[in-house]
Amino acid sequence: MTSAEGLHLTLVINCFFNAFLSFTAIVLNIITMQALRKTSSLPKTLKTLLLSLAVSDLGVGFLVQPLYLAILVMKIKQNTNSTAYKAVNEAYLIQKKTLVFASNFSVFALAVDRFLAIYLHLRYQELVTHKRVVAVVISVWVFSASISILRKLYDCDIMRAVILVVCVVTTGLLYCKIYAAVRHHTKQIHALQVQQATQNEDMANATRLKKSSLATFYIYFANGETPLLSHLWYITLTLVFLNSSLNPLIYCWKMRHIRQTVLDILRNIFAIGPH
Repeated sequence: MTSAEGLHLTLVINCFFNAFLSFTAIVLNIITMQALRKTSSLPKTLKTLLLSLAVSDLGVGFLVQPLYLAILVMKIKQNTNSTAYKAVNEAYLIQKKTLVFASNFSVFALAVDRFLAIYLHLRYQELVTHKRVVAVVISVWVFSASISILRKLYDCDIMRAVILVVCVVTTGLLYCKIYAAVRHHTKQIHALQVQQATQNEDMANATRLKKSSLATFYIYFANGETPLLSHLWYITLTLVFLNSSLNPLIYCWKMRHIRQTVLDILRNIFAIGPH
């Protein structure tokens, strides 16, 4: 097989997978957003941050992947010098960069939120209010869109790369601190000789906090981009877009309340008759 034939096969395979992943990202994230809206047991702050991430994932499936699919088709047809290709490629780059930054910043905000929930204890609800979290989410999206649009005016690839690296590394360090704090707190609860009811309540709170923290950690881990190798560029992008389909599955796997709500939604969708 020649290099040209190998590239053609790679493009065709990526077309197939991106079409499938675009569909799953749209469906899974719409269901997740509906489940988050109906899950009243989640704190509003955490729910808002998860919704922000779900919106960015939905945007990847609804906007970025169809544009990327169009680019792949044009490359297969060797139609990369046309005006249409340039327009589609420009729209793809703007949408991709906006949503990549929004997704990474949302994951970072989730890490900060869980970190503050553990270290602030009772002061958490006082300092981390829903209005402040909404303001942070709006700022994240405005900043992400601004960076994407400014790429037309300034050559700031290095700046964007540095921002993403700092964001990812800081998020990883925060989760290390969260893991250490949760482990230490769990040991303290086991060691304390207190009344059984109080101990059970503390254990329940610690368990809920640990599960939500671990869930957001898995989201962070899933969103780590694979190093871009020149011969695997198209496959790498497809794997990066795969995160948008994985995140909703992580919600269901690690957060029981969301999982139960999703199952209820699916039962209602596929119900044949009255319960």
